[in-house]
Amino acid sequence: MYFNLFIHTTFSVLPHQNFSFQGYRVARWLTSSSMARSRSSSRSSNSSSDSSSSGSRYKRPWYKRIWSRSSKSDRSSKAVKAAGVIGLAQALLSSSATMSSQTTSTENSPLLAGPRPYHDEDNGQVKATHCEANPRTRGIIWGILTVLFVAGLVLLVGFQHLLADRFYPLFGLLPKDPMLAALAILDKAPVIDGHIDLPIITRAMFANNASAIDLESRMPEHVDIPRLRQGRVGGFFWGIYMACSPSEEEGEDFMTATWSVRDTLEQIDIARMLMEKYPKTFQFATGSDDIKSAIKNGKVASLMGVEGGHQLGNSLAVLRQYHALGVRYVTLTHTCHNAFADSCGFQPGIIPRHGGLSSLGRTLIDEMNRLGVLVDLSHTSDATAAQALNQSKAPVIWSHSSARAIHDVPHNVPDDVLRLVGTGEGQKDAVVMVNFAPFFVAQPGEANVEAVADHVDHIASVAGKKHVGLGSDYDGINSVPVGLEDIAELYKRGWNKYELAGLTGANLLRVFEGAEKVAQELQAAGQQPAYDLYEKRRDIPRIEL
Repeated sequence: MYFNLFIHTTFSVLPHQNFSFQGYRVARWLTSSSMARSRSSSRSSNSSSDSSSSGSRYKRPWYKRIWSRSSKSDRSSKAVKAAGVIGLAQALLSSSATMSSQTTSTENSPLLAGPRPYHDEDNGQVKATHCEANPRTRGIIWGILTVLFVAGLVLLVGFQHLLADRFYPLFGLLPKDPMLAALAILDKAPVIDGHIDLPIITRAMFANNASAIDLESRMPEHVDIPRLRQGRVGGFFWGIYMACSPSEEEGEDFMTATWSVRDTLEQIDIARMLMEKYPKTFQFATGSDDIKSAIKNGKVASLMGVEGGHQLGNSLAVLRQYHALGVRYVTLTHTCHNAFADSCGFQPGIIPRHGGLSSLGRTLIDEMNRLGVLVDLSHTSDATAAQALNQSKAPVIWSHSSARAIHDVPHNVPDDVLRLVGTGEGQKDAVVMVNFAPFFVAQPGEANVEAVADHVDHIASVAGKKHVGLGSDYDGINSVPVGLEDIAELYKRGWNKYELAGLTGANLLRVFEGAEKVAQELQAAGQQPAYDLYEKRRDIPRIEL
């Protein structure tokens, strides 16, 4: 899985393949082999404008601290910090010396609350402790503690390079060792993957028989419990996918009945059965709070996303029932058009049908907003994506897409659409979760870790680092980019620990919470369910209200 980019212990590809893919190895990608930037990254993260405000001094969850931090580096020199430490030491030592020379009346001042007596049971007398009765002794003790404190500060500020890696986290720093540094990030911000196709593997290889599936042993493709654990995976969307029916079977107007809704229900069922089979590993999740709860409990948050509007059977009622079963995103299209929207197709693309969203497609987005179902724009045409960004009241996602400017295929997101992502006027908050499928990353034979990092960097440069995430497409692809297990590419390119934590999951959480807030507001405002019917249907009567 994509997490190979980060840590050196995880997913592997099929045994017969010639390359080694150690799945969710997030560490190697997150951190540079030299860690020359460790101290710079720590100072950068600690000097953000938000953290300097008085409100940020209160302890907040990691995922909110991440969003509020900026990447501006702290350029204070070691000489300035050393001078500050020396000044503090002088002040404290001076204070200690003054304390030791104070009179008894000063020792008994309200500030120090006077000596604390104890009862001598042998003599029946109340006496002060030796330390409290002797101001000189107290001054010596305070002096020793002050010297130890100052020595610790000097060691931390001036001699970080001498500290053992295991002590770095105690001071909020990243260890020098790349692997330990990455694991430190992932311990606080585990990966939340936007798209994993495990259910389609269970269908194709095990006939959706949960009793025949052993996720605690090595599975044939990329995903199983040991590799999820090794990869510090905090959650993922189980891809609920069924392929598009051939156009000749579906009919020109998508009106010939297929089994897509039945098959989708079977995929939801097997996902839920596997979650229930391994309750110590998976925790069913339908919202952002559930994700946080699962991570807190040491489990993998398990969400579901339906990968294609063709799986809705042209019906808004089906959407509502999927939502009731736990589905929390729907991809508007897969590689085929449907009654709601145009797809980008596959290479080299397909001729548009609706020119983007259909009228029913706009209503679909409104209903998804009301329910709190994320609008997923992977696989959609450029016109569909742009119109959906304008139509949706809630933030949206691309669950597994990359940047077209880096690799020109229809599935990837073009810059003119990326420029519509953000929080400014005319923009919509969103997260583009980068896909690791080699045919979406680079030309044949050229997909490697640098190319993947180029996609992440490009999306970040156009839309911002708060708008990029990870959507591996594991178990839905046959191969992966080369070199993911060894190179700490993004850290070398200047990403700090807060930006990397946003990439691994915090950015998705922000968007998810935004969609939930919109749903709550719409329902509180009294927005009613949509009952629009597909205009081509003739099996149900129409009424005028």
